[in-house]
Amino acid sequence: MKLLSADESRRLDRLTQDNFGVPSYTLMSRAGKAVARAVSNRWPKARVLVIAGKGNNGGDGMVAARALRDSGAQVRAVLLARIADLKGDASRACREFVDAGGEVIEVADEQALAAIFAESVGVIVDAIFGTGLNAAVAGLPRRAIELINASNTPVAAVDIASGVNSDSGAIMGDAVKAALTVTFGLAKFGHMSYPGAGVRGDLEIADIGFAPAAVDEIAPRGRWLEPSDVRPLVRRRGANSHKGMFGHTMVIAGSRGKGGAPLLSARGALRMGAGLVTVAIPESVATIVAGGQAEIMTEPMPDSDGHFDAVRTIAQLNELIEGKDAIAVGPGIGLSDDTKQLIAFLIERAASPERPLLIDADGLNALAELDCQIASRAQGPVVMTPHPGEMARLLKSSTAEVNADRITAARTLSERTHGFVLLKGANSVITGPGGEIYINSTGNPGMGTPGMGDALSGMVAALLGQRMKPLDALALGVFIHGDAADRVARRRGEIGYITGDLIEELPAALAALIA
Repeated sequence: MKLLSADESRRLDRLTQDNFGVPSYTLMSRAGKAVARAVSNRWPKARVLVIAGKGNNGGDGMVAARALRDSGAQVRAVLLARIADLKGDASRACREFVDAGGEVIEVADEQALAAIFAESVGVIVDAIFGTGLNAAVAGLPRRAIELINASNTPVAAVDIASGVNSDSGAIMGDAVKAALTVTFGLAKFGHMSYPGAGVRGDLEIADIGFAPAAVDEIAPRGRWLEPSDVRPLVRRRGANSHKGMFGHTMVIAGSRGKGGAPLLSARGALRMGAGLVTVAIPESVATIVAGGQAEIMTEPMPDSDGHFDAVRTIAQLNELIEGKDAIAVGPGIGLSDDTKQLIAFLIERAASPERPLLIDADGLNALAELDCQIASRAQGPVVMTPHPGEMARLLKSSTAEVNADRITAARTLSERTHGFVLLKGANSVITGPGGEIYINSTGNPGMGTPGMGDALSGMVAALLGQRMKPLDALALGVFIHGDAADRVARRRGEIGYITGDLIEELPAALAALIA
């Protein structure tokens, strides 16, 4: 499903008006009536309080107030401004509500605002801010949001919950906690990315007559990954297929005490269809890894105290990487000067147009210490798959800052490295150097268990090895990863399943896409 940024939303409005002859007030009228229908359907006969700002979002709210009143609902409309301050379509919508017999209560101070909430209502319509919000909420609107949330009354948000940044899902100081959001034409990034997704409630997308040709002209680069988005990426195999046709993936992983990480990564690659998988591991754990999965090939590497010895390992890798179609590095390798040397070598010497490099786990921590921008020196695609803590180290920020604005964090790393990024977590975010932003729809809380990221790194590397473009490999990999987890959770429950359960479910999840 396509996702729009705030700028793309504005462009869609303008194109529909200028090129396809739909007046702006017609769009506002359709939007407000869609909100009214959704409120009536969800909360029939409820007393309604509309809280409107002075912009076009408030105008949508006034149209909704009039439509609800016309349908027989008891409606009070509160304007966080003076009627005289309204302009354009918002002013017209307010005037038509008043002319139809509605009352608009102008509120200019917090004391008067608090008095509004003394009277009980059945539902609040949040029409304070729309998708254009780009600064922290303050003053009277901030107090209105606080009072709305404190009222414990169900809220229907117009277009997006007020206080949520439409482009990133960041909370701009405070945000309305909606039970329902009614948006128009297409969903926005802020609806799908946390923390904004956590205050969205149910999402209803209303068709208000945007011209399809206008959407095509804008060509949105955002996607909410659903089955229809990734199904075309799953390739059926011919009857004469053989293992040499599906890529040779190399996994560089593991250290003393962490022999499970390379195994999980290799198993993820095998279950994702890799033709061949070779695992390079420190020789002190080679026996453990070799005995853990009969189908993988192992290459013991020189080690130092249970970890890769960089100088001697690099000497061997110079030959071993030849003929490999993708490399994944990082799971369980630990963090040391040797690790940093190894990562720098792989970026500067191993990555090529024919051999993408995926960096995960401690490989990312090493990259953070080296300076993430060295990834831009690679001669081929570099894919990075951090969780929020690893992302914080890469960006020299905090985990809290990353989680407060996940899309911006992922985009920033893509921009600094010219690489492809998967920021893991609920509704994982994928970004590319061309400005692409994908948000994943699959997965569940049960995935918070050891080894999930290791398996995913192998899965994506396997797809890269099958000559899939980096964005496509990330999209399909993360979708199937979450979908397999959802399938396991439906059968066994969300608590207590493990990464091995997910890996075994991968063939069925893939088959379901092409059934």
